[in-house]
Amino acid sequence: MVQTKKGTRPPWVGLAAAVWVQLAAANAYTFPLYSDTLKSVLGYDQQQLTLLGVADDIGENFGIIPGILCTWLPPWLILGAGAMLCFVGYGVVWLAVTKTVVSLPFWALWLALLLGSNSSAWLITTVLVTNMKNFPHSRGTVSGLLKGYVGLCAAVLTQLFSGILNKSPTDLLCLLSLGLPLICLLMVYVVRPCTPATEDDESQHGHFLFTQIACVILAIYLLGTTVFDEVLPKSRTAQYAMLGVTALLLMSPLAIPIKMTLFRSPYKVQPDRLASQGNLEPLLPPALAQTYIENSIATSDDNDDEDDDIDMLLAVGEGAVKMKRRPRRGEDFEFHEALVKADFWLLFVAYFIGVGSGVTVMNNLAQIAYAARNDAITILLCLFSLGNFFGRLAGGAVSEHLVKSRMLPRPVLMTCTQTVMVMTYLFLALALEASLYAATACLGICYGVQFSVMIPTTSELFGLKNFGLFYNFMALGNPIGAFLFSSLLAGYLYDMEAAKGSTGTSCVGPNCFRLTFFILGGFCALGTFLSIILSVRIKPVYQMLYGGGPYRTPRSSLH
Repeated sequence: MVQTKKGTRPPWVGLAAAVWVQLAAANAYTFPLYSDTLKSVLGYDQQQLTLLGVADDIGENFGIIPGILCTWLPPWLILGAGAMLCFVGYGVVWLAVTKTVVSLPFWALWLALLLGSNSSAWLITTVLVTNMKNFPHSRGTVSGLLKGYVGLCAAVLTQLFSGILNKSPTDLLCLLSLGLPLICLLMVYVVRPCTPATEDDESQHGHFLFTQIACVILAIYLLGTTVFDEVLPKSRTAQYAMLGVTALLLMSPLAIPIKMTLFRSPYKVQPDRLASQGNLEPLLPPALAQTYIENSIATSDDNDDEDDDIDMLLAVGEGAVKMKRRPRRGEDFEFHEALVKADFWLLFVAYFIGVGSGVTVMNNLAQIAYAARNDAITILLCLFSLGNFFGRLAGGAVSEHLVKSRMLPRPVLMTCTQTVMVMTYLFLALALEASLYAATACLGICYGVQFSVMIPTTSELFGLKNFGLFYNFMALGNPIGAFLFSSLLAGYLYDMEAAKGSTGTSCVGPNCFRLTFFILGGFCALGTFLSIILSVRIKPVYQMLYGGGPYRTPRSSLH
């Protein structure tokens, strides 16, 4: 059992520290910054470089192992393992690029890059799981913040590369192998389980609002420095000044625990915590347990066992459960128990369609712009990235408001955004050139929302005990979608259209992606339908969780 730290401030200290861990976790996004050096210095061809890019993608998205281990091991150990992977992986790449180690086999470099980028999965899993447990009443807001920050931190590393590091790939690799692991090691003490923040804390909303505003200001600042980077000449002093402003904005969430230290308020012990002190309390109040019983009868998948289930739920309401039973949605599931649930696969497929179609546009944005005879590729990439950030941030906050004020299931936002994606793909398929900018920004927002909806929904349906494993399994929808929709579907159809032209490699005109957009729109229509089914099925769960006053988290989820 992991020891928790008590007090009202530690959860906010951990959230502020998580921002810096996310900076280290953004290492997987830096591959384009040093990929050309790998090709030129080591003499690799384009196919070998592509394989190294695949290693980077696989490492970034394969988090099953840390997802399993975070259930049994303390966060500092998972964080330390991630730091070690970052040190070893990028250290080997640095040794190869600087020719310190000569004639390193290609497979060894491929494996090193895989290990280095895999550190991102370990670090993200650590801070996400820990902070979701520390803020169980604000899961949507927390997930939106953390997923938004990881994207911004990639821009911070790019700013650092372009400024202080003078666009030196070897210096960047040195930073990845030494600087980022050092940041992680400095954070191991504060990223830890704490007594969860209480829902009746009146200042909590203001604290989250402050953090969100700081996150938006950082995004606008990074956008401004990126746009004017090539326009305005900067001295060395100006570069350090810009980096200092960035560091201050990254540290801004730390103002919350500092304020709580200077202006102390009495600590309120959660009712659930009394159970661990010997004053046992039912997990669900009697009235709430009765409501859950009625909903469970209406939605039970196991009709033959209804009478037994009613008896067991009554026992839960009385706090007198003595024997093991199958968990209900909203309680802690084991992984094999969730695999047989229809809601698990409905959420996975709906998420897979949303992120898979979105990442297809992101990966092919340069070709889409070229086909539309538009040379503003940088602007389109910027619009999609900003939309992705605001989608992640707003998706978490809006879904949190909907579940608490109207008890609407979070996948309702999936329904809305994927409906918008259907219409946007139709506009793109019709080759309305004026709509390209708006469509790109819109798809970026919708793409970002999928992340901030999937994460808290998974924790609410299947519990926080094994959340790390559930989250990382769901996250596989992104690379699988990229492979199926982008590599196979869009790539094949694009090459087929390009073969009809004179060049045979590039395609210009509305037909290049028309069929792809129609197919993606059709899949998003399917995703909309599946998310509607999911929302209807899990509505009783949200009524149970949020309809009876303060959200009561299972005790096992808090340890």
